[in-house]
Amino acid sequence: MAQSQTQTLDLGPLTEHRRRLPFYVDVFRRLIREKPLGLFGLVVVIMYFAMAVAAPLIAPDDPNALLAGPKFADPGVSNFFGTDNLGRDIFSRVVYGAQVSMTIGLVAVAVSTLITLAIGVLSGYFGGIADMFIQRLVDAFIAFPGLVFIIAIGAIFVDTDFPGFPTTGVFQTDNVVLMATIGVLLGVGSSRIIRSATLSVRSQAYMEASRAIGAGHGRMIFVHVLPNVMAPTITLATLGLGTAILLESSLSFLGLGVPPDTPTWGGMLSGEARSFMSEHIWMAVFPGGALSLAVFGFNMLGDALRDLLDPRLRTG
Repeated sequence: MAQSQTQTLDLGPLTEHRRRLPFYVDVFRRLIREKPLGLFGLVVVIMYFAMAVAAPLIAPDDPNALLAGPKFADPGVSNFFGTDNLGRDIFSRVVYGAQVSMTIGLVAVAVSTLITLAIGVLSGYFGGIADMFIQRLVDAFIAFPGLVFIIAIGAIFVDTDFPGFPTTGVFQTDNVVLMATIGVLLGVGSSRIIRSATLSVRSQAYMEASRAIGAGHGRMIFVHVLPNVMAPTITLATLGLGTAILLESSLSFLGLGVPPDTPTWGGMLSGEARSFMSEHIWMAVFPGGALSLAVFGFNMLGDALRDLLDPRLRTG
């Protein structure tokens, strides 16, 4: 009997170890089981990315084609979302608008993530005078109105052509400047969160142990600090996508964002279209609904990931 009990105790930990899932697989499993709104946000995000990639296959007409149907045609079989005052197919423009918004959002978030990690990790890890100097610069930047900053940078680089960039399409010079500016705006503001996470990691015992055995700054940052701040970084990136899309749409609505020949959700809600929306409501409902659903999906996914990745919120 004693021998049998000993064998059971020996096999128990092995069985538990075999059933343990990788961290991010476990996060995905818990997202499905515990966060229905987060799962809905994930479905929305995947749907929009699929729409952006397959836009030429999904859209029945060219987004800028005039008289793709009668002017102000009601939503129907020929034109799913109706047509605008120039006879352009609104469904095709909404689909291609997803391509523009997702591209701008992804590039802007990639830029912001690099800036967030660089500022937050370096400031929190080294501390002291360097931390104080960097944080005062961050304070000064945050105090400057973000929309004014984007408009000012756009005015400086307007009609400027960079070598190697196309003159038309999503990656033309004006759009690249817009992506980089939004990335800087989001990255500097979010660096405070990564700095706090870095300060928490720096105070751990294993950091002192690594320093005691002679580990250099580079090894400690890339081996110990960065892996332990990736959870809040992923959350910030997910939430930043929705913010970047909303900023781009706001600028397009004001006529200061993407050039007019590129279909965007914000651009579809501005200009001459505002004069006809009261009588032809679908011109506002469909692009506005696409924008609202995209921002809602990214925010719900970001909130769910924050709850699942933050150890302090996992038991909530």
